[in-house]
Amino acid sequence: MSDLPLKDRIALVVGASRGIGYESALALAKAGAHVIATARTQGGLEELDDAVFAATGRHATLVPFDLVDGGGIDRLGGAIFERFGKLDIWVNAAATLGAAGLTPVAHAEPRGFAKVEKTNLTAVYRLIRSLEPLLRLSDAGRVVHLTTSLASAPKAFWGAYAATKAGAEALMKCWADEIETTPVRVSIVDPGRMRTAMRAQAFPGEDPETLAHPSEIAPLIVELARADLTPPLTVSFREWRQGPSGDALV
Repeated sequence: MSDLPLKDRIALVVGASRGIGYESALALAKAGAHVIATARTQGGLEELDDAVFAATGRHATLVPFDLVDGGGIDRLGGAIFERFGKLDIWVNAAATLGAAGLTPVAHAEPRGFAKVEKTNLTAVYRLIRSLEPLLRLSDAGRVVHLTTSLASAPKAFWGAYAATKAGAEALMKCWADEIETTPVRVSIVDPGRMRTAMRAQAFPGEDPETLAHPSEIAPLIVELARADLTPPLTVSFREWRQGPSGDALV
């Protein structure tokens, strides 16, 4: 295997300013990809770019915008086509609990619920719509979507998050089935308990040192993005980590 398995690949990371998205973007860049990084936070994106440049001597392309901006998502696809002519990798790491965090379903405030829905679900549909033509132009398009166990096993107080993440996972599975005859492959990854800002928001009393750091999942993201391997549709980071590196792929 080349020292740069993703050399010259074009990779979009949505939600790249922190956590899993940040570490995924940095790892993809180190593996040779040119990274297009999006997030709401300009400062976080600039910190990522500094890290990418320090590690590779190359800059990322930074695109600050909010996923609730559907028009912005449409323009993103057009801009990528104009500059790069295709997209090889899309890592979808953006999600939100909402400002209210965990709350009973009956107590969810409509505007807050709508913001969670737009970020976690509608944006996924808009991104698929905008990016599919670009991914089809790649010789081996790869999509990595971050999910949660709550999508299949919802719990009390997680209503907005669990429902929207379940919907996003269903969308990804439907889409994967629709494009099975193309070179594009979708992987849905459950990262499990991880040391992220969202986890801290949901469990403020939890010791973060007991959790996996987001950088630990980065090698899996890189493997799933490789053109020379066939990725599975669903992947558990916990199970992948327990076996030899690469067991998730064939």
